[in-house]
Amino acid sequence: MEYKMVIAMRKDIKLSPGKMAAQAAHAAVSCSFASKKKNPLVFEKWYAEGQRKIVVKVDTLRELYELKASAESMGVVSSTVIDAGLTEVPPGTVTCIGFGPGSNEVLDKLTGHLKLM
Repeated sequence: MEYKMVIAMRKDIKLSPGKMAAQAAHAAVSCSFASKKKNPLVFEKWYAEGQRKIVVKVDTLRELYELKASAESMGVVSSTVIDAGLTEVPPGTVTCIGFGPGSNEVLDKLTGHLKLM
């Protein structure tokens, strides 16, 4: 496997396992649409390989935004998930950011230091 998508989830907010899964799914869908438009060849390769997704954790919102800035400077597709606040967190809470899909090499430079969720 040469391609993956990485979703960085905040661990400083309390989310149930189901809510985390839903937020990760929002990030994955949004990144998929953005990638298919911006990088169709990468999207097709990732899709053909089985759409691998990795969920990692970050300590704070600030760390999440630092990753986003790095992703932008590297040309990596990203999607920030902002919750509507209907269930577990206040409206406008940033829960996670998806990155990619992209090559393992590029995404490892961005998120390889993070621990799995």
